Amino acid sequence: MSSLPRDRMDQVVKRFEMLEAQMAAGPEPEAYVKMASEYSELQDLAGKVRALREAEREQADLTAMLADKSTDAEMRELAEAELADVEDRIEALEHDIQILLLPRDAADEKNAILEIRAGTGGDEAALFAGDLFRMYERYAAGRGWRFEVISASEGDVGGYKEIIATVSGKGVFAHLKFESGVHRVQRVPETEAQGRIHTSAATVAVLPEAEEVDIDIRAEDIRIDTMRASGAGGQHVNTTDSAVRITHLPTGIMVVSAEKSQHQNRARAMQILRARLFDMERTRAAEERSESRKSQVGSGDRSERIRTYNFPQGRVTDHRINLTLYKLDRVMMGEMDEIIDALISDHQSKLLADMTES
Repeated sequence: MSSLPRDRMDQVVKRFEMLEAQMAAGPEPEAYVKMASEYSELQDLAGKVRALREAEREQADLTAMLADKSTDAEMRELAEAELADVEDRIEALEHDIQILLLPRDAADEKNAILEIRAGTGGDEAALFAGDLFRMYERYAAGRGWRFEVISASEGDVGGYKEIIATVSGKGVFAHLKFESGVHRVQRVPETEAQGRIHTSAATVAVLPEAEEVDIDIRAEDIRIDTMRASGAGGQHVNTTDSAVRITHLPTGIMVVSAEKSQHQNRARAMQILRARLFDMERTRAAEERSESRKSQVGSGDRSERIRTYNFPQGRVTDHRINLTLYKLDRVMMGEMDEIIDALISDHQSKLLADMTES
């Protein structure tokens, strides 16, 4: 494939081999950790490039054998069959290498903050927000990720008006980042006597967890207020002034954490604030790079309806990629790989198309 950047591929293999040699020489522990991290990042790509080179050598040898008039009929037949296999292998390797060479989102390997809020639909929207929360919790468990609730505001009849959690593990943001948007549900509420289908919605926001080095929050830019904690039905209510509200004055972003420990509330509120500011900065930078944002799946706008969950038909439809699955019960149990893999593949296809056009 002529579009592959051979010079860059050579550089990757050379760098990988140099790291191998340096690590074998027994460097200091701190240096070894840095080398091992880079080594791990390059390992898959370097392995694919080496495999491609080997396959191309096989292709050249087989082509030469077929061009040689002295090759007998039996050997020619074997060479033709083997050449077809090698060409298929080369095509697959070239595709894999193209994907691995795509520009990486620096936030892909970060942990994420997941925010789910009930939208239109009253009590039914809060119940649906709870269903979405459990869906993501099960998906995270299936991938071995850590899932921890930061704050929750329960609905009057169940579910959540709002719930915020941290999700920690390998590749969390890369897998969850396309979940941001409006999720719509169509089903018959338990309280509906006439059996009519109601439509309600919940909003999901997935933010990459930001470190202090990612976003600098100046002390003079925030106001911290303490409040008396409160909770639905009087449960888990702390009678001291432990709830913390942090307001970021330049943007007006406000974060509240109302667990038992004031110290913990302050840390968690700052964690969420940092993630929201980091997300805002990432969005602004993306819009500056491309007004059309061709490289995004959808616009990323959280007011955009991205998916519909139709319970009477057992159907889930992602509107951005026109994917419909008739396995809603399994999706709600956390079996989301088919949807998320399709979104990632679509995103990669758009990036490849952009690279080809440019």
